[in-house]
Order: sequence, then C-alpha cells, then structure tokens
Amino acid sequence: MNAVLRRALVSAVGLALTLSMTAACGKAGGAKSESTSAGDPNAIGLLLPENASSVRYESFDRPFIEAKVKSLCAQCKVLYNNAEGSAAKQKQQFDTLLTQGVKVIILDPYNAESTQGWVQEAAAKGVKVVAYDRLASGPVAAYTSFDNEKVGELQGQALLDALGAQAAEANIVMIDGDEADPNSAQFKSGAHKVLDGKIKKVVYEQSGQWDATIAGQKISAAVTEFGKNGFQGVYSANDGMAAAIITQLKGAGIKVPVGGQDAGLDAIQRIVNGDQAYTIYKAYRPLAETAAELAVALLQGKDVKAVATASVDSGTDKNIPAKLLDAKVVTKDNIAATVLADGLYKASDVCTADYAAACAAAGLK
Repeated sequence: MNAVLRRALVSAVGLALTLSMTAACGKAGGAKSESTSAGDPNAIGLLLPENASSVRYESFDRPFIEAKVKSLCAQCKVLYNNAEGSAAKQKQQFDTLLTQGVKVIILDPYNAESTQGWVQEAAAKGVKVVAYDRLASGPVAAYTSFDNEKVGELQGQALLDALGAQAAEANIVMIDGDEADPNSAQFKSGAHKVLDGKIKKVVYEQSGQWDATIAGQKISAAVTEFGKNGFQGVYSANDGMAAAIITQLKGAGIKVPVGGQDAGLDAIQRIVNGDQAYTIYKAYRPLAETAAELAVALLQGKDVKAVATASVDSGTDKNIPAKLLDAKVVTKDNIAATVLADGLYKASDVCTADYAAACAAAGLK
C-alpha cells in the first residue's frame, strides 16, 4: 500500500471516529457544522469540477445553490467539495459522500465519461444524482443545464457578427473545450452548424482542454503554421481560454475577433476594452436554483418532473428528466442590458481604474 493510500485510509478512519463521537456527544441546539453523521436525512452533496479556468463555480454556482437549498429546506445541509480539475479527486469526494450516507448528490462532473460506474453504485444504494451543467454518464435522476448546442450556435453567430462583411472570406481557428466533457461536443456542433458554409474555412481546430495554458500553446501553433494573416477570427469555447489566446495574439501583433463563454468579470472587461469580441452569458442563479430545487425534491421524495419538464438522453441512459435554460450573447453594446441589469456585476466592478476610459466610451457608469 503506498503512502497516499495509507494517508487516505487514516483520514477516513479518523473522520468516521470524529463523526461518531460528534453524533454521540453533540448537544441539542449547538452550532451547525458542514460535517454530518452517516445517514443524515437532511444532507445534500455538492461536487463541482474545478476552480482554475473559471471563477464561476466558487463565486456563483456554490453560493447560489447553498442559499436556495437553505430557503427550500431550513434543516438541510450542503456538503461541498471542488475537484480542482482532477477526475480522480472528484471520485474520492463522491465516494466519501456515499460513505457518509448522503441521499442526494448534485454532481458537475469534471470528466462526464468516467462517472457511469459512480452513478450506478449510487443508484444501487438508493442515492439520487442530479447532473449539474454537464450530463454525467449513468442513471442520473435529473439534469439541469443550458441548451448547449444553442450556446454553440450563439457563439458561432456572434463570431460571424464580429467578422461582419469579411465573414465569407474569413479563415477561422477553433479552440474547443475538453473532449471528455459532453458539453464541449455540443458547443462545437452548434458553432459548426452556424459557421460552416458562411466562412471560408476552419483552418485549424484543436481542443484546449478547458486549460488556458494549453489554449495558449494551441493558438501559438496556429500562428506558427498559418502566419499573422492566415486567419481572421478565433472561436474559443470559454473565456478562460480566450484570455490566454488574446494574450498570445497580442504578443504576435495579431488583432482579430476572439469570443468566449461564461461572462467572467475579466471577460466583460476585455470586451469593454475591445480585446474580446463577445462572451456567452449563462445566468448562473436560475441554473443553480434549479439544481437546488431538484435536489430538495428528490430528498423529500417528490416528483422532479414538476421542475424538469423536458427530457434528454445521455450515452448510457434515455429520458432523463431535465430542465434546460437559455443563454445570451454579451457584446460591448449590451453589457448594461445583460450582466449589469441582472445584477451579476455592478458597473463599478467592471469599470475599475484600468477600464474607466473604455467604460466611459461605452456609456457604462
């Protein structure tokens, strides 16, 4: 047995002993803890995938989910972990929740293809899994996300709009998301659906793996292969990769439209500044609150179809109850009407000293 496994076993044993002692010795009315005893009927697990390439999970998804769960079920607890970009770490976190006796898990899988066995094991133990944002493999009880192919269509159309009259003669570079993420394939499919036949050619297409460093390497390779004038626009599957792409293009003296997705604050600032052409705004609050509603309904034995009025198929299962939300394109012209109007950010968040002049020119205040 290696040292990592020994430490994991020691930690697991220690945790079990601590939880057992807490259950035996805890006082009524004492302070609530994020830990829970095995089989706690009010516990909901929440597993999110990463916190490096996108700030959304810690800044929006987690707090919105926790707040909505608490509003729907005052006695409920949310047991949260972030996989930090590791499928293996997320599997350990999932297993820990099963060991703790959690009956409902909200899972945004880092690698959706790897989850089939996890979800099957959970189902065998009577544990319901809500697939969040990405559709996990296996018999999930419900799913909520955006209509990801439509998101890709929005990205493609926004790139066409940014290219304007030169679109028909434009060569495009596409830096897609991680191939292990089913959302990536849907974004890509939607984008191609719009772009194909309306641009000259996609001259270079690679996966950026949702990793800014890798995306930067891929765009550098495209510049090396095709030169400074070899492409007229870049599709980036998300904002984190777009940031690295834009940095590399600036270093090479290239100015072309680059779009992204997620409406991160830094992306909005790049849009205001003219560095990024667009992003896709997926309102996190309704998505997170839908996940919370589904989780609480499952915990309380209610029919999720009151919330999940549609259905989707995964690679392993069919007719999964689902609720799919709509997204919006954000450009410099509609920042005020989208992310500011919805309260995602305040103008003061966007218009810091470095962006004050650009904000004034864009009419943001």
